[in-house]
Amino acid sequence: MMKMVTDPIQPEELRRALIDPAAGAYAGFEGWIRNRNEGHEVLRLEYEAYEPLALKEGEKIIAEARAKYPVLHAHCVHRSGMLEIGECAVWVGVASAHRDEAFLACRYIIDQVKVRLPIWKKEHYTDGHSGWVNCERCAAHG
Repeated sequence: MMKMVTDPIQPEELRRALIDPAAGAYAGFEGWIRNRNEGHEVLRLEYEAYEPLALKEGEKIIAEARAKYPVLHAHCVHRSGMLEIGECAVWVGVASAHRDEAFLACRYIIDQVKVRLPIWKKEHYTDGHSGWVNCERCAAHG
């Protein structure tokens, strides 16, 4: 399950949705808005996404993770719109019978989401300037 949302992400509620009596493990990732990036003091972030493609590609990523690793459930939620420092921008949760598969699938999903989804990030700085972030490190990874 891949979702794009504009409302705040509720990690605890999302994690509860993965509970399964066959699961012995859960692995999760939360990406938060931080106050500094590359020497700039960040006030807030703005995410824009081409949602139809983001959802389609996100579902492909989750299906790939499920094919590679024996997981029971895998979900990803990504925010769009204006986010403040400390807010959760992206959440990934995986439930599986064993921890190794949960960790590996969770890592696979977040790494692929960062390089494959059409989601763009604009940083708003404390000095009044702003700029779209080019994630060269992410692009190099892909």
